[in-house]
Amino acid sequence: MLSVVLPAYNEEKMISKAAETVGRILSGADIAYEIVFVNDGSKDKTWEEIEKAAKEDAHVVGVNFSRNFGKESAMLAGLANASGDCCAVMDCDLQHPPETLIEMYRLWEQGYEVVEGVKRTRGKESALHRASAGMFYKIISKAVKIDMTRASDFKLLDRRAVDALLGMPERNVFFRALSSWIGFRGTTVEFDVQERTEGESKWSTWSLVQYAIKNIVAFSTVPMQCVTVAGVFVFLMAVILGIQSLVRYFSGHAVEGFTTVILLILIIGSIIMISLGIIGYYIAKIYEEVKGRPRYLISKRIGGAPVENKK
Repeated sequence: MLSVVLPAYNEEKMISKAAETVGRILSGADIAYEIVFVNDGSKDKTWEEIEKAAKEDAHVVGVNFSRNFGKESAMLAGLANASGDCCAVMDCDLQHPPETLIEMYRLWEQGYEVVEGVKRTRGKESALHRASAGMFYKIISKAVKIDMTRASDFKLLDRRAVDALLGMPERNVFFRALSSWIGFRGTTVEFDVQERTEGESKWSTWSLVQYAIKNIVAFSTVPMQCVTVAGVFVFLMAVILGIQSLVRYFSGHAVEGFTTVILLILIIGSIIMISLGIIGYYIAKIYEEVKGRPRYLISKRIGGAPVENKK
């Protein structure tokens, strides 16, 4: 059976349509399925719509968070509450084309354990959003050393791969990168990002920046290495300026250097403060990890077989 996980945040207009569309496509392909909606602390009537869909369709399972825990937690909660032999994760707004699920499932039947959806085109976006998204993916690709330029959360995972992901103890999870990091036999499927039919994107330029920072820190130590590089750069500057000052001193020229000293203090002070900020962010994430709090809390579940509240 194929479990389709759909994280939902303020998607009341899309729940019924997503359940109907995914169900119709998979039924038409003669694929046994279930649809797992995860309400990530929505402020609208998303949970009410999920409950309604679950009562009308036995294939629908609903998971309701006690509050907003974020998309990464919602995806993991969906996988933890899925009972399929393989699980697909896709967006509730149907920008990930449901028809591609059939191709992914057929590849899984051929023995592939991780089938990743990669973007052929990104659909219609504003120039600012396209530029910020492009910069985000370039930065994160270099940081995590995985090509993320066309990556997405649209993936199909074999049960073994799902169990491997759920077995990882870390609380700050970057699903898109971890699903590639775990390995297993994998392949890719190209898709075109579809236009939204209802609502609007929840991702702004600022939210993309926050998402990038959070996931780079969760998956890479590159920012910490940048601190070292900055320290070496400032040290080299100090050596060069020191040699220059000594040469001028021994040649009998007075060293004025007031402007140079002020600039050096400002540069070094800025680098120190930025470095402390980066280190402090990592310490904050370590603090979150060692507390061992659950990734999410489930307040209610509807449909399907009972599943324990996994962390």
